Formats: sequence, structure tokens, C-alpha cells
Amino acid sequence: MAVYYSRSAEVPIIMEALTNILDQPLIINAALSLAGFILAMVVLPRFYPLFIKAGLFGKDMSKRVPPGKEPVKVPEALGVIAGAIFLCIMFLFIPIPFWRSWVVDGKEEFPHHEFVEFVAALLSICCMIFLGFADDVLDLRWRHKLLLPTMATLPLLMVYLVNFGSTTIIVPKPLQPLLGPALNLGLLYFVYMGMLAVFCTNAINILAGINGIEAGQSFIIGLSIMAFNFYELTRKYPESHQFSLYFLMPYTAVCAAILYYNWYPSKLFVGDTFCYFSGMTFAVVGILGHFSKTMLLFFIPQVFNFIFSVPQLFHFVPCPRHRLPRYNSKTDKLSMSYTKFKMKDLNILGKTFFKLYWILGLIDVRQGVGEDREYVECSNFTILNLMLRIFGPLHEQTLTIILMVIQIIGSCVAFFIRYKLAGVFYDVVE
Repeated sequence: MAVYYSRSAEVPIIMEALTNILDQPLIINAALSLAGFILAMVVLPRFYPLFIKAGLFGKDMSKRVPPGKEPVKVPEALGVIAGAIFLCIMFLFIPIPFWRSWVVDGKEEFPHHEFVEFVAALLSICCMIFLGFADDVLDLRWRHKLLLPTMATLPLLMVYLVNFGSTTIIVPKPLQPLLGPALNLGLLYFVYMGMLAVFCTNAINILAGINGIEAGQSFIIGLSIMAFNFYELTRKYPESHQFSLYFLMPYTAVCAAILYYNWYPSKLFVGDTFCYFSGMTFAVVGILGHFSKTMLLFFIPQVFNFIFSVPQLFHFVPCPRHRLPRYNSKTDKLSMSYTKFKMKDLNILGKTFFKLYWILGLIDVRQGVGEDREYVECSNFTILNLMLRIFGPLHEQTLTIILMVIQIIGSCVAFFIRYKLAGVFYDVVE
């Protein structure tokens, strides 16, 4: 006996299956992220000639060059392509978390505040990608690099003010007898969040200069925050951490692709665009995901490098335009780079920092340099030079691996502080 099935009976089954898929936004986001990774792997090499033709290229000075030949031109600022792919993924993903509220619950139940957060976060990241590319093309000054992230963060801060407005922090136990259990920082809290965005974007940019270092540190930070988010999904406020994962999974996917091509020997340079894009993405998820203090823990190596670099960044000690390690073509290794100055030209802060770092063994110092022997040379104040001082001259890839290991150790320390040490200072962990 023949059995006939009506196609109309299949429609509810298909719709139910489609509904079940749409109700899993993290799975859809992961699928789009995988597609973004594949797209980036395919597309990035195809833009090499276009960027070189436009004059957006650099010369990798830490590689051996055959006699009579020029260093190979490496396309620069390819971070803008990774950023564009990320934005395409996020634009396609926008309807997914909100489809049920619109289709099933109706307009009255639509979570407008969550939608505004989502769009404002994308706006800040999009602005930062644009401004970062402008920096790559125009080579802006450092004061502009501090101003640009501040401007790009304003939409984010306005959304936080309208949707949440909470500026109260929990006071650590030792300070509670003096300040009470909680403290309202008011405007200072927004200043902190603005400074957080400035720090994130520039901290990655400062720790740069060798193949794979910018993309590598960003990739590890992204994975670390994702691990934190996935763990927190089973605890309090899962919505905030789900929001964070919406952004971090596509970001980490395109970051993995660009790391593949930026690893030694680098076929592309990521440019300031990628550093700004990465920093703003981390700032966005930290601020709107309500774990800005925890997020900062994953930047322990960057915080150390920034503090270590302060004397040169603020010109208490002379700062050359490039503080990259020196390349020795005979040994194919990197060694410390130096800055030269006269001690009498330093102000009191410069002399204090110089002597402190010298006493602590953080810098290498050469006295009596120059014809008049009045000059002093010291290694530049970066964590890259510090590693070369500790381990001696290293191959570029070895130095990158050491910094990646330090970044992983920093993430492990961050998890220890967050889940073991925080209970000593707080009754409720953030």
C-alpha cells in the first residue's frame, strides 16, 4: 500500500527546526566566525599587491638580505581588511539575538536597550578601525593617538550612561572602615572607562615591532577573555558574558587568520589599524559586559610594558622614533637597541627613573660614549629589550615565542587573581 506525504505537513517541521537554530545565537555566531576565518585566510593574500601599489608597505629590517638586493616589500595596514571582515560578520549577525523579540513577542517587548548597546559597540569599533587606518596612512602624532580612542569611546559611554548609569564600585575590605562598603565615583567612573579604551588601544601598539607580536598577544587575550566568558555563563549575569562572546568569537577568528600571515617570516604587517581595532573591541566587551576590572587583568604584560615605557613615552628620557631591537645580519639575531643622551640634559624625573631602572637591572647602560665622552647610552625601555637583556641576543621568532609564553602566564595569573585572590578583598567577586 502506497503512503503519500503532504509537503504542507513538512512546513511546520522545517519552521520548528529553523526556530531551534535561531534560538542558539552563540552557535550561529560561531558558524559565522568560522566563515570569517576562512574568508580572511583566502582574501588577505589577494590584497598584498593592491596595498603595495598604494604605497602601504614596509621593509622587514630583521631579515637577511642577499647582497645587491633590497629588503622585500611587506604590505602594511592589513588590519583594516581583518576589521572589515569582522564588521561584515557582525552586521549579518545583528538580527539573530533579537529575532524572537521582534517576530514572536512583538514590538512592545523588543529589548531596545540591548539593541542600542549592540549598535553603539559596533559604532565605536567601526570608528576606531577608520581612525586607525587614517593613522597608518597619515602617520599621526602620539597626541592624536591618545585623542582618537577617546573620541571613539564617547558613543559607548553615552549608552552606558543612559542604560545603566551606575558609577558605584565595591570597596575592598581593608578600606571599608574608611570609605564604607561601596563608593559612588560619579564622573570619575566615566573618566576611568574612557582611559581604559585609550590604554587598551595603545598598550597593544606599544608592545610591537617584531613578527607576530601584535596579533599574537591579541589572540591570546581574546582566547583568555572568551574562556572567562564561557565559565561565567553558568554563573551570575550570563547575558553580559553572552554579549561579550558575540564580539569576541568573530574577532578571535579574524585575529587567528591575520596571525597566520603575520607569524615569522611575516607576509604582512598588521599596522596601527589592527592595534586600535583590537584594543577597542576589548574595551567594548569590558565596559558593556560589566567586567572592565577583570578584563584589565588579562593585560598584565601590557600594563608592565606601559609602566616600564613611561619615562620615554613622556620624554623624561630621550625616546627615539623607533625602539625596535637591533638586527645583526651576521648572527641573524636581535639585540637591544639604545638611546643616547647627556645626563645633564635630563630633568629630575628623568634622572630618577634612569637610576632606578639601572639599580634594578632593567636596562643596560654604557657610560662615556662619544668623542667628548659626555654621553650615556642605555637600552630602550621596552619589555622586548628587557627580554634581550635577560636572555641575550635571540632570533626574532624565539623572542616572539617568549613574549607569547609571558602572555599566557599573565592570563593564568589573571584567572588566579580573579577566582582565588579576589575573595580576600571582596565579599562579592565582580
